[in-house]
Amino acid sequence: MTLSVTNLFRIKEIRTKIMITLGLLFCYRVGFFIPLPGVNLDEFLAPAVGNAEGFGKIINIMNVLTGGNLQSASLFSLGVMPYISSSIIFSLLSKVVPSLEKIAKEGPSGQRKINRYTRFATVPICLVQSMIVFWGTLMSGDARMLHAGMANYALLYMILVVICLTAGTLFIMWLGEQITEHGVGNGISMIIMAGIVANLPPAFYPLFAASEGSGVEAWQTLLLFLGAWAMAVVAVVHMTKAQRRIPIQQAKHTRGRRVYGGQRHFLPLKVNHAGVMPIIFASALLIIPPIFGEMLGWGFLADFATAQGFWYITLYAGLIYFFSFFWTSMMFQPSEMADNLKEGGSFIPGIRPGKNTAGYLESTMVRITLAGATFLAIVAVFPTFITGSFQGLDQTLLYFMSGTSILIVVGVALDLVEKVNALLVMRNYEGFMRDSTGGGASTGWGRKR
Repeated sequence: MTLSVTNLFRIKEIRTKIMITLGLLFCYRVGFFIPLPGVNLDEFLAPAVGNAEGFGKIINIMNVLTGGNLQSASLFSLGVMPYISSSIIFSLLSKVVPSLEKIAKEGPSGQRKINRYTRFATVPICLVQSMIVFWGTLMSGDARMLHAGMANYALLYMILVVICLTAGTLFIMWLGEQITEHGVGNGISMIIMAGIVANLPPAFYPLFAASEGSGVEAWQTLLLFLGAWAMAVVAVVHMTKAQRRIPIQQAKHTRGRRVYGGQRHFLPLKVNHAGVMPIIFASALLIIPPIFGEMLGWGFLADFATAQGFWYITLYAGLIYFFSFFWTSMMFQPSEMADNLKEGGSFIPGIRPGKNTAGYLESTMVRITLAGATFLAIVAVFPTFITGSFQGLDQTLLYFMSGTSILIVVGVALDLVEKVNALLVMRNYEGFMRDSTGGGASTGWGRKR
């Protein structure tokens, strides 16, 4: 069904869900303008420089990847980064720890337990990352972010900052749950996308500020950037939707005089089965070398701090390939899928059920994972090759074109369109049922609603 903007606000139920989602996202963005206790308001309101170097550049990369704002010393500086880390940890543990794997297979009740464990694990991660924000932002350098005298009470102030940042992340988690329950789409995904998109408008300011009043070069650079971004979006959409459809034949079953089954359908395998996880893992690991290089004074790690150079690109692409196959091998279980097909009376034409089917599924997934990993590597290193073509462009915009950000934004946007389309279809179906029954669907008691 074609998504129409007018239909969204014409139906009261959908309009209410959209307004609730927008209102909660507005509350989320307001938290980034609430400074932590003891922070100098003038320094807090000063615009952050996007083209930073060293550790500041690493913070900018983390902000674009997660939608946070670590250098702002605000109540929501951590964003949902601790919850994302906890979710990734339990996604891996539920595949390797037998007890957690058993809980995950219990259905909705087991998933609720895993979600509860994920929330509990978010708290200690918040504590650790709050310490990083405290020492890396508030207590770094001459501590201009703090009011005079606050540095004298470092221990007590650190406890206060840790409590505030942890409470802010937990409140964001609650907002995400409310969006999921009462709004449109997945709440955490919507919050991440809102944080990424909100960082884009300020990033255009340095481009026009450096144009010396003419603005001709700025507009040319902007149009070139938008053209490259549109090409990247088209490629991401196609790869996100790409599937390898394996034909499945259902066996015929005779029950009395009736014959059931015999239908043919398809088993869809996503080409990019790992999603954005390989780029997240690779980016997280590549943050470590510049930190040690800056601490120990090793100049050969300068390429990792600037996210450029032959060795950086090679290692980045290699880690993406490794984590693509690692994540797919953890999440895709061909033996379990083959057993489910066998128990359901289905088989792949030309392949014997059981072990042969598992081997065929595994070899097929390896081939399409290679294609998906190649795509992720190209998208991830693409901004590095085009940096020279966009003079004066903020690094935030270049990072936005990188793998994680554009994959998250496009993926969440596609999921949001599908959810809204499903609501429209459901609404039209209910209206059709009411019209076909003469104005109302009859209940089990013989009355009309």
